[in-house]
Amino acid sequence: MVPFSNLLAALQDVPDPRRAQGKRYPLPYLLMFTVLALLSGARSYRGIITFLEHRREHLTHHFGVDLKRAPVVNTLRTVLQSLDTETLEDAFRRHAKTLLPEGEVGEKAVVALDGKTLRGSFDHINDRKAAQTLTAFGSASAIVLAHTEIDDKSNEIPAAQQMIRDLGLTGVVFTADAMHCQKKHSRRPGTPETSSSSRSRPTSRRSMTS
Repeated sequence: MVPFSNLLAALQDVPDPRRAQGKRYPLPYLLMFTVLALLSGARSYRGIITFLEHRREHLTHHFGVDLKRAPVVNTLRTVLQSLDTETLEDAFRRHAKTLLPEGEVGEKAVVALDGKTLRGSFDHINDRKAAQTLTAFGSASAIVLAHTEIDDKSNEIPAAQQMIRDLGLTGVVFTADAMHCQKKHSRRPGTPETSSSSRSRPTSRRSMTS
């Protein structure tokens, strides 16, 4: 389907971890249908399979792919867990970037950087901290441009700086929480320090222009 052609093209670049004889379901379409299942409310591997079972004929007709039956849960789980996550993230980032609308003349697009703790990710038995992620969100377009896991031995400050570099966006205003107002992080490389009297006090959100 035309609205999904760009996403399918991006997913073509994701390496298929399966052996040749195991490629019964084309990977780009399997990933595309998984995305559609999640958008439709699926919250588990079984939910994704249920979506594929109910919508298989509709999907094969409109996407022009021969999917004789939905894969079993173990097959889907094995494929998704074997993917190169960095390559998959890059594919989604490239696709999201193409969806950003052009701003009005004289206006800059706003991208919000925000860290979140994943609910249910804390593992007390194995002494594992709750997982934290950083998300880049296009405010006007309501599009998630990127997300990354924050190192449990670090915080979102270096993760945000790396994400800004990786996105490579220009003419954009980034906003972030007040923790990013620390003096050593707020100066650009090569920019002279300002006196304490001329520095503004931190606010709830900080803006950064790229």
